[in-house]
Amino acid sequence: MEEANKQMLTTIGSYVSKLLRDHFGKGPESVFVSMGSAYFNIYIRNFLSPMEKVLLEQEQGDVVLELRQKMLDRLLPELRAYLEIQTGQGINELYYDWDLSNKSGMIFGVSSAPFEQGSAIDENYAGRAELEEVINKISKQAQKLPDQTISCLLNPRTLVVMRSGIMVRIEKEMIRLGHGDLLRNVKRQLEKSYLQSSSQFENILQQQVVDSFVDWHFELDKSVILFVLKPNKITGGNEPDTG
Repeated sequence: MEEANKQMLTTIGSYVSKLLRDHFGKGPESVFVSMGSAYFNIYIRNFLSPMEKVLLEQEQGDVVLELRQKMLDRLLPELRAYLEIQTGQGINELYYDWDLSNKSGMIFGVSSAPFEQGSAIDENYAGRAELEEVINKISKQAQKLPDQTISCLLNPRTLVVMRSGIMVRIEKEMIRLGHGDLLRNVKRQLEKSYLQSSSQFENILQQQVVDSFVDWHFELDKSVILFVLKPNKITGGNEPDTG
């Protein structure tokens, strides 16, 4: 059964790689898929098309992100349907983000029930309370203190933080007026400036953070933050090779 689950994750990764290659003209170097409890994450590495590279050289990163957002919004329904067929679970929430400087990205989701194919998650990792406290402080600086913050290690190199109840009234009004994309971009730049400039996370976890991502589900007033970690030693199992 374990071997079959690993094969299914590899199959999903190959599907995502082909999906991106077909629509962007160039696929990523690698795609790693992990599942645990009701969470899944697709970690994308070394993904940048020739056209995007030219735009970045011309300091047009915002254009690249806008194009990717439009493309992903078109592709996510197809990806959701594929994942539901492969896993036998409904996918209730989807999030995504990119780090153009690292040429990496993530697509994260929450299913209607725990995946049978998933590995065990670690909700009692060292430093959890301290890390969630730092996240809450950042959230309060950027918007408001979350109603709830929970986190876990999806695998030894993937840390997930879920927040709910973080939006203020002016943000909800912006969404009602149709400015959700603008709000998302502003919030992302603001929060990632805190996440990427803070050495507190590495001190708490005693591991190097090699990537960080953040996204929101405005309708549910929820957000996910994802850290990709570099291990202190070689470990096996359900985890990405971060180099």
